[in-house]
Amino acid sequence: MTDDVEDVLPRAVALSWGVAERPQRGPKRELSIERIVDTAIQIADDEGLAAVSMSKIATTLGFTTMSLYRYVTSKDDVLLLMQDTVCAVPIPPEEEDGEWRDGLRRWTATTIDVMREHPWFPDIPIPGMPLTPNNLAVLDWGLRIMKDLPLTGPEKMSTVLLLSSFARAFGVVERDVQRSREAEGAQRRTGEAFTTALAELVTDERFPYLGPLVRSGVYTDSEGDDDQDDYAFGLERILDGVQRYVDARRTGEPIVAAVPRPEPVPYDKAVREAAKARREIEGRLREARKREREAIAKAIERRTKAVEKAEKSAKAAAKG
Repeated sequence: MTDDVEDVLPRAVALSWGVAERPQRGPKRELSIERIVDTAIQIADDEGLAAVSMSKIATTLGFTTMSLYRYVTSKDDVLLLMQDTVCAVPIPPEEEDGEWRDGLRRWTATTIDVMREHPWFPDIPIPGMPLTPNNLAVLDWGLRIMKDLPLTGPEKMSTVLLLSSFARAFGVVERDVQRSREAEGAQRRTGEAFTTALAELVTDERFPYLGPLVRSGVYTDSEGDDDQDDYAFGLERILDGVQRYVDARRTGEPIVAAVPRPEPVPYDKAVREAAKARREIEGRLREARKREREAIAKAIERRTKAVEKAEKSAKAAAKG
């Protein structure tokens, strides 16, 4: 290992590879980079990533904040090392006859597992390509699964990125929904009452395709009988696409070239103003319908009372 490596790599990356110079002298040498990172991970697991600070880490360890800077240059170093540490996942041995779809299913599920165990993981910004050893080991595992596929290096990297992005996005949604449910407790926004209320807002006029799903209860799963596994469905459709691409590579079938990203819809003030006016009109319409329902309910109540009164009078007259 040349001396130039430490100079080229960012401090945290060099630390993760063990090629950065570490402090050898100073008071209380029982402090170490490993203890700093492990403590930061525990704080994040218990209180969330926002709770992680240099002062919090130092206080937990019983040291001064300044003492930490003998080992790391900033909180960003700690975050990168936290991320790499939790990526030290058990990588299964290579199977000679392993099916690549099964391998990529397991690889993708591992990303979800990391986020379930450490919900703060996706909150750390992605600085660029993976550079730390545990991250690269996971990447190497994914590439190993695809070693026999007739794909180029960039195509394999794009496949890994696609699956990683899917797992990361799904993991964030799963985490946030779980947090919301735990915070709401008994006030969870599901059930028949919520479906009924939402159905008033999601009208067929404005949402012609979503409206029927809301009214059926599928959107909110008010009956709790939705057997659709969104994660498995999405992953299998991605793997179907990769399978189709691989098959085309093997047979020499023409492959659709990558289509450029569509141009964004231009900003139009008139469109925004029209949308605002529509929302106001819809609000007044909902209020009018509410008053109509209240008036109908009162009319029915009055009619019921009048009928009951007439029946009582008739009975009294018959007795007299």
